[in-house]
Order: sequence, then C-alpha cells, then structure tokens
Amino acid sequence: MSTTTAEPVGVEQTPNKRPISTKRIARITGLLYLLIFVTAGFSEGFVRASLIVPGDATATAANIVASEQLFRLGIVSDLIAFSADAVVAVLLYVLLRPVSRTLAVMAASLRLIAHPAIASINMLNQYMALQLLRGEEYLTVFSPEQIDALVLLFLTAHTYGYLIGGIFFGLHLIVLGYLLYRSSLFPAILGGLVALAAIGYLTESFTFFLIPAYEPVATTIVIVTAVVGEIALALYLVVKGVRTERPATQEAVQ
Repeated sequence: MSTTTAEPVGVEQTPNKRPISTKRIARITGLLYLLIFVTAGFSEGFVRASLIVPGDATATAANIVASEQLFRLGIVSDLIAFSADAVVAVLLYVLLRPVSRTLAVMAASLRLIAHPAIASINMLNQYMALQLLRGEEYLTVFSPEQIDALVLLFLTAHTYGYLIGGIFFGLHLIVLGYLLYRSSLFPAILGGLVALAAIGYLTESFTFFLIPAYEPVATTIVIVTAVVGEIALALYLVVKGVRTERPATQEAVQ
C-alpha cells in the first residue's frame, strides 16, 4: 500500500509517481495565459469591434445577421478564455502559496469571480442578442426597430457586465502583483507591472460608471497597462518559467 506525505506548502506527494516541477507548472500557466490573450482579444478586439456599431442599433443588428457564425465564434472564443482563466487561477495559487497561502487563496478567488463566474454568466447577454435576431415566432410582437434596439441593449449590458468583472480582476491583480513582488521565483519588476495593470482595470471600470465622458481615455489606459503587465508575466512564465528551482522535495506537485 502506497503512502502519501504532505510537503511544506500543502501538496500531497505520492512517492511512486513522478512529480511535476514548478518550472513546468509555470510554463503551462504562461501558455494558458497567452491562450487567454489570443481568444479574448479575438472576441473583443475583432469580433465585437467589427460587428457592433456604437449607438446604431440597426447597423449592429444587420452586421450580426450577416456574420452570425463570426458572432458565434466570438462567444465560443470568450468561453475558451474564461475556462482557461479558471485553470490559471489554480496554477497561480500553486506557484505563489509559499509567499502567503491566505493571499494566494484571495488572488485565486478574485480571479475565479471575475472571469469564470461573472464574465461567463455575462455571455448570456450576447447569446440573447443573437436569439432576438433569429426570427422566432414569439418575437413577432416586437417591431423590427424594437428588436434591433433590444439587441443593442443586451450588447450594452454585456459591456457593463464585463466592466463589473473587471473590478474583481483588478483587485486580483493587486494581490497577484504583491505576491509576485514577494516571491523568490519571480523578478520584483513583474509584480510592479502587474500592479500597474490592476490600476488600469480599476480605472476603466470606475470611469465607465462614474464619469463616462472619459471612457476613451480609460480604455486606452487599460489596454496599455494590461498589455505591458500581463503580457510580460505570460511571456516570462513561458520563456523562463521561474527564476530559481527549489529542491524537488519542496517544489514537486502531483
């Protein structure tokens, strides 16, 4: 009968199984992070940016009808990103719990709330917009103009739902930045860049709700800070993994 022993950071190891190194976990995390950037960027930066015409419900509805498969692909691409985000939240916890288990749990929880929870449920707004345009018989009580207006209303609700998730994600990045700064596995500069990205997300979300006249400025801020901070972290995880490797008895993970 095999026995298990608990390592210092709380992960059980089975002696007769080959453990996964911290560096490999870091690189898997980085690859998933890059997948999130590609899929979420495709959905937001290409699909919605090309189909949604701000303030023009008729043009937006016509674009979605003409490119329904592209719109559906954007929904699926977002769901892939949010699924990967759930895994990244757990893997970052594994990497950073030696710094502080409490803060690592907090960071993971905030990330899980932001995207796998809020942003995933928020996708219903996009799907309902699509359903309105499918010409179901029960929708004939609405005029075409009303249908178009409802489509844009659901898509606008999706935008603000995404911003609500962004508040939790910004808080996650603050905690994550601190953990990265304190961790011996990563250069302190990464923590600072991630904290800068946190400011960008929080600035965008609160600006949209409090002073919408400055929405374009807030959007630019979050794009710049997120690209610099999160891409830097993702690339470091993929290329370097971690800065140092601890002894196998402490860093092996089943």
